[in-house]
Amino acid sequence: MDARIVKLESIEKRYDEINDLLIDEEVIKDQKKVTKLSKEQASLREAYLAYQKYKEIENDIEGAKELLHSDDHELKAMAKEELSLKEEEREKLLVKIDELLLPRDPEDDYDCIVEIRGAAGGDEGNIFAGDLYRMYTHYAENLGFKTQVMEASESEAGGYALISFLVKGTGAYRHFKFESGAHRVQRVPKTETQGRIHTSTATVLVLPDVEDADIEIPDSDLEIETHRASGAGGQHINKTDSAVRIVHKPTGITVNCQDGRSQMANRETALRIIRARVYEEYERQRKEKEGEIRKSKIGTGDRSEKIRTYNYPQNRVSDHRIGLTINQLDRIIDGKLDDIVNALLANEEKEKLLNDHVS
Repeated sequence: MDARIVKLESIEKRYDEINDLLIDEEVIKDQKKVTKLSKEQASLREAYLAYQKYKEIENDIEGAKELLHSDDHELKAMAKEELSLKEEEREKLLVKIDELLLPRDPEDDYDCIVEIRGAAGGDEGNIFAGDLYRMYTHYAENLGFKTQVMEASESEAGGYALISFLVKGTGAYRHFKFESGAHRVQRVPKTETQGRIHTSTATVLVLPDVEDADIEIPDSDLEIETHRASGAGGQHINKTDSAVRIVHKPTGITVNCQDGRSQMANRETALRIIRARVYEEYERQRKEKEGEIRKSKIGTGDRSEKIRTYNYPQNRVSDHRIGLTINQLDRIIDGKLDDIVNALLANEEKEKLLNDHVS
């Protein structure tokens, strides 16, 4: 049997199993399990429906083939035409099915957390971090996604030493995952009197916003403490222990949140961030332990990897991973990132096809 059909039958079987589980009384009592199963079913739905369509077309083809043996010449001609149309329809559907059966990043549909830090270049690096934040929020708006600031440390000269924010919307992680890495800007800073071009950097880290069902972190692994927030932030921030610091003891990952209006808000934000960071770290360790070879040349997590340069004098943006150069920096910095992101997604799909054929 065709390997493609074997995969589709397996998907159909699992899809139907989940249908039965979602009406099971014991399962319904466990909301985490319901959420996890619903997500799994949603990820299978497109391939499942494509297979139902494929079976329907196959039946039509068999029916048309039988009519080819008819003595009725008019009926025979109609069957021949029907057969040709259905075989063409089947070929188009099979192309789509092959794409649907490619290995899929299970986190693609998640919301995501984007963290931007000013890096090399002092004030200019922080100002550039602010530019990237505005670029991403405009891009998110264009996609119909919502954004919410989680942490922010403003720079006196403008921009941010650090800003992290949540992007909410189906497919958010898929659209932002390739932004992780070092972003380099070449331009004349406002403070430069000689008109010389400076090079500065900001780093970006994009994490899938995982849920409790995706990773279990025992309370005993967390050290949670409250303290007074530092810096400007209104009277309440200086008089109460509203800031929350959480340390994940097994990994040493630390999160400090102080920008929420209450200790509860900061605690919730800190827990959300620590969950995403710990999940990412455990995934990294798992892949390292299994000796998994990176199939994609495009990184999605290494903050030190220089991925893109924004050259203001020449109005040019270059993505170094795929050799893409666009002379429309003004549009891109305004949030019109589609050309870059679509090229990165197309490259990912091409590599998956190559790897699928090799394996």
